[in-house]
Amino acid sequence: MDLRPLQPSPSPGQINLLVEIPAGSRNKYEYCAEAGVMTLDRVLHSSVRYPFDYGFVPNTLAEDGSPLDAMVIMGEPTFAGCLIKARPIGLLDLHDEGAYDGKLLCIPVADPLQRSIHSIRQIASSQLEEVAEFFRTYKNLDGRLITIDGWRDVDAVQPLLDTCIAAAR
Repeated sequence: MDLRPLQPSPSPGQINLLVEIPAGSRNKYEYCAEAGVMTLDRVLHSSVRYPFDYGFVPNTLAEDGSPLDAMVIMGEPTFAGCLIKARPIGLLDLHDEGAYDGKLLCIPVADPLQRSIHSIRQIASSQLEEVAEFFRTYKNLDGRLITIDGWRDVDAVQPLLDTCIAAAR
């Protein structure tokens, strides 16, 4: 699977998101660019499971040295390697051991039931806290120090996306 031809943002307000980990999974898969396949990185502690499908925006480079992380709210989990055209609605500001590690929160373009969602303010605060708590617990169990600075709305997405696209070039 060669990701180089994929545009990070195929049209304004949309991204390509490659799922690495489906919602509900304890298996942490990662894309291996050298082999062009998904690999099993590790199995998470039994108390934590990914709350949303989780992956990255191909052909971006975030401050932490990896592609820009992204989550997508799905009615049903997809699968590792699934490409989703998504609409970012906000981002979670997170620092992992000192490096900024922001994570986009997205809605799938292909889901007509979520067409009216355009802002993080339309997502229940309890659901957003569940996501933040997942990262606190998951990183803590891995022995890593993180700081969560909170959620930012859709207007914070484009500057971060532009920076990560430029860094990858």
